[in-house]
Amino acid sequence: MEELGADYKIVEHHRDAQTNRSQEDMFALHPIAKAPAIEVDGRIMIESGAIIEYLCEINDGKLAINAGEKDRSAYLEWLHFAEGTVAMPMLMALLGPRFGGLDKLPLMKGFIDGEVSKLLDYIDGHMEGREFLVGGEITGADINMEYLLELGNLVGLLNERPNAKAYLQRLMARDAYEKAIEIGGPLTPTG
Repeated sequence: MEELGADYKIVEHHRDAQTNRSQEDMFALHPIAKAPAIEVDGRIMIESGAIIEYLCEINDGKLAINAGEKDRSAYLEWLHFAEGTVAMPMLMALLGPRFGGLDKLPLMKGFIDGEVSKLLDYIDGHMEGREFLVGGEITGADINMEYLLELGNLVGLLNERPNAKAYLQRLMARDAYEKAIEIGGPLTPTG
């Protein structure tokens, strides 16, 4: 919202301190109590990629590569790659220690570690010589990817991936990012 320069109101919800699960106030909004969530036309919309795509669309295509424009397919692919492909193995790797570690499940650990490595290497290679994922300006795809890269960076997963790390640092140096952190607080390894 800061990158769009759009007006918004944040409604803060907290997770249960012991389970890290959503509390009843989120379930009152949506049956699966997921965040982020926005209110659109009197209903709660979830799914980060869909939210970003929708917000770009209703803000005159700002932060998007729109239908008919060069790199539209690459933009959509990267926009949805973050949540559709990167999120599951990344979050499994990050949450594993919280549940006693993946070392007790060697097949799962091997799969998750290999997948995270492959995906981060792919992003790192893609970012060589680029400022943003697609095109010459920030898009919703960069915003969706930032969260997962920041989580990975918090636990050292970008230390050997200089292009991805420099990309993340550029995103985090943006005025809109700094304003968002000022408002919402810094990211923690548990999200």
